This record gives sequence, C-alpha cells and structure tokens, in this order.
Amino acid sequence: MNETETLHEGRFLALQRDGRWEYVARTNSSGAVFILAVTAARELLLVEQYRVPLRARTIELPAGMMGDEARFRGESLADAALRELEEETGYRGSRVESLTSGPVAAGLTSEMLHLVRVHDLQRVHDGGGVDGEDIVVHRVPLDDIDDWLVARTNEACLIEPRIYAALYFVMRAGLAGAGG
Repeated sequence: MNETETLHEGRFLALQRDGRWEYVARTNSSGAVFILAVTAARELLLVEQYRVPLRARTIELPAGMMGDEARFRGESLADAALRELEEETGYRGSRVESLTSGPVAAGLTSEMLHLVRVHDLQRVHDGGGVDGEDIVVHRVPLDDIDDWLVARTNEACLIEPRIYAALYFVMRAGLAGAGG
C-alpha cells in the first residue's frame, strides 16, 4: 500500500495521489445526499442550475453535502436531506427513507452518495437555494417525465443520470402510472 500524498487542498476538495492514482477527496463532508421527492400530486421534484465545471445548465435531483459547513458538522443523513430539500425546492418533508448508498465516481473521488426518499412533502416557500445558488425548481408529473427529460435535453440541458436511478425506485414503490 502506498502513502497518500496531498497535491493540493482547497476549501472543499483535496487532490490526492496514492502511487500512480490521482483522485479528489472532500475535505469537509461526510458524503453527498441525493433526494427523491414526489409530491402528493405525483410530481417529481427536480432542480436546474448552471454548473461551472460543465459550462452548462443541468437537471438534477435536489442534493447537497452532509456536514460541509461548520454549523452542519455531525448532522445526520436525514437532517441533511431535509435541509437540502427545503433550501433547494421550498418543500419540507417529515420522514426520510434510505434507498441506497455507493460511490459517486469510483475512479475520480472518494466521495460517497446516499440516495434517499423524503416523504410527506409540504411546500413552505419557493426554493431556489442559498446565497450564491441560482436554482430553478421543476415539478414534473410522473406520467410526463420521459417526454419532459427529452425536451430538456433538446434545450441543451444536461440530465444527471441519478434521476434515472431515482425513477427505478419510483417504479418499485408503484408510483409510476401508465405513462411513467
């Protein structure tokens, strides 16, 4: 086993080398939470935002880092999910169900993702994120999700593939209708 060397460390990320392998590690986080949220009207909550590394707008699940700021150190997966969902979408939930966990990009980063479902949604504000974020909230009927995602792709938005993983869990829960 090789010694891990830190090549550069920023505020949130560290570039590390272990032997010939270079990868990124989060410096102030215990993982990333991705949120499957379906309203009582059978709408999937998605967010759209400009992502600097891609130089493009993306369609994503609501998501965020766990414990990435001092005031959130030690927060639970459920607390992070509820906080991020409300910040980004304006919806508050009452119960968090863990669906799966695994590597974000095993060849690039040590970061782990946690896909959860938040239940019992109630809209409390418009959403949009915190300072510095420019998030557009989309409420997409499950029966129209396939066509909606194709239309967004045709408008030059990049679709985050974790949405399709979330839709697998929508199907398993019996939430998808004839068109979903």
